[in-house]
Amino acid sequence: MDLHIVKDQAEGGRVGFQVFKAALDDGAKVLGLATGSSPITIYNELAGSQLDFSQLTSVNLDEYVGLKADHPQSYHYFMQQNLFNAKPFAHSYVPDGSNLDEAAATSQYDQIIADNPIDLQLLGLGQNGHIGFNEPGTDPESTTHKVTLTESTIAANARFFENEDDVPRYAYSMGIGSILKAKQILIVAYGEAKASAVAAMIEGPVTPDVPASYLQTHPRVTVILDAAAASQLKH
Repeated sequence: MDLHIVKDQAEGGRVGFQVFKAALDDGAKVLGLATGSSPITIYNELAGSQLDFSQLTSVNLDEYVGLKADHPQSYHYFMQQNLFNAKPFAHSYVPDGSNLDEAAATSQYDQIIADNPIDLQLLGLGQNGHIGFNEPGTDPESTTHKVTLTESTIAANARFFENEDDVPRYAYSMGIGSILKAKQILIVAYGEAKASAVAAMIEGPVTPDVPASYLQTHPRVTVILDAAAASQLKH
C-alpha cells in the first residue's frame, strides 16, 4: 500500500486529486466513485480543476433501495451536487435504488461493471472496516448485492430524514470481489474514530471481520489518512 499521512482533509483532497490526475494521464477511462464525507474534498478539487471528464465513465459503489435518483438523500443526488453538475461524464452509473427487483437490479449493475472495467476506484472506510456497504462477514468474492443496513447505520442516517420510518433499511452495493477487480484503488479515512479500522485494514490479518483488510491482497492501493486516523498504526 502507498500510504500518505496528511495534515487535514483539505490536504487529503489535494493529494487525492493528484491520484486522479495521474490515473487520467495514464489513460484511465472508468472511475469508480464513492459517497460520504471523506471524498468531498477530493470532489471539490476535481470540480474546480481543468480536468475533462466528458469522454469518461463513472460507476458508483452503492445506493439506497427505495429512493429515486432525484431524492435529496439518494447517492445519485449526492453525486450530482458534489461532482456531476460541475464535471459531467459521458456516462454515469449508480445502482437503481428505485428498482425493488433485487435480482434484476443487481445483475444489471454487475453487467455495467463488466462492460466498464474500473481503472481507479475511490473508497471511504467505515468505523467497523466496511467498504461500500460491505459489512463484516461479507463474502470476499461477492458481486453486487442487496444489503440489510445495520441499526447503527439506520440511526446515524435518521438525522437526514423527517422521521426514522423514512430511513432506508436496505441498499444495493458493489461487492468486495467487484471492488478488488479495479486496476487501482484509492481509500481515504479521517479522524480518530477510524483509527482502529485503519490499523486492522493495513496491519491486521486478512479476514471477513474487516472487509477493508482484503485491500492487502490488491497490487495497487493508495491510502490517504490524517494523523488521527493513522494513530494506531505500529509502523
